[in-house]
Parts: sequence; C-alpha cells; structure tokens
Amino acid sequence: MSFDKLKQNLIDIIKEEQAKLGFFKEDIRLYYPLSSLNHFFDSEDNAAEMQARLERLPTSITDKLGQIEVSHRGDRFCFHIPQEGTVYVHENTAPNEFIHRLVELVSRHDCTMNEILNLFHTYSENIISEEMNNGEFDRLIRFTDRPEDPYYYCFKDEGCHIIYHRFLPEDYNDFDF
Repeated sequence: MSFDKLKQNLIDIIKEEQAKLGFFKEDIRLYYPLSSLNHFFDSEDNAAEMQARLERLPTSITDKLGQIEVSHRGDRFCFHIPQEGTVYVHENTAPNEFIHRLVELVSRHDCTMNEILNLFHTYSENIISEEMNNGEFDRLIRFTDRPEDPYYYCFKDEGCHIIYHRFLPEDYNDFDF
C-alpha cells in the first residue's frame, strides 16, 4: 500500500496555503472527504477502515511532516500537521512558482480570465480549457503535460474578482460537473 499520493497532496496543499497566506511556523489542519482518501489508496474503505489504515503513517511521511494526528467525524477526515511539517515544506521543498503566480494574479480585483489563460500558457502550451455551466464554476483549465501538476483548476468570475479551486482528477470526476 503506497502513501505517495497522500504525501504529495499534503505537501502540495501546504505549499498552496503558504503561497496564499505566507509562511507561519504553526500547526495546520487539512480536511479530506473519505472518497478522496480512497482515491489515494485505490480502495473502497469505510470510515473505520480508513482510520485504521491511517493510524500508522509511514516514516516516509512522518520523518518529513512530523507525527500527524488523523481523526474523523463521519466521512470527513482531519489531518493535524504539527508545525515541524509546515517548517519542513517551507525549508526543504521548492516553492511552486505557478501557484505563487496564480495566487498573486487572482488576488487582484482586475484579474481577467484571459490573464489566467496566459499564465497557464506560460508554463505549457498543452492545456485544456473548457467552459463550465454548472452554477459553481465558469471555466476548467488543466495541464496535459505536467505530471507534477495533475490538478484540475476550476474558476468562477464573481464580478469583482475571480476565485479558483483545484481538484485531483478523481475528485473532479466524483463531482460530475
């Protein structure tokens, strides 16, 4: 059973949080639905089975992110990452330049969807961009040739600014947008 996808996702989310809020030496809590965790392990665990799976995280994770405490209420899991985990990510992993630039761009009130598309094209000409009409998001953009960035980025123009959320492909498919 590989914990690699979980480990990479935890690090990616910590990097994204640090891009948005800055680095703070602090504990953080990250929340996952059971379905996302099952995708990481290609499993169909119920909540109790998943909790048992996560009781002893491998040293490949704890040596870097510390002694993570995992709890759940129903199908919602909380990963309590100690401050040594946020410090490790800040000091030992390369910043995600794309996320930093995206966060900087969407934080401007005059940001446009064309600017966002241009940013994606700065990193690759091989992107997929699709309009979405589901009431939740307006546009999906994703890279097709950057294995280090498998995420589906969904954008919503709220009139005065654009917001985004990123999903792993399996989670995106679960939403059936």
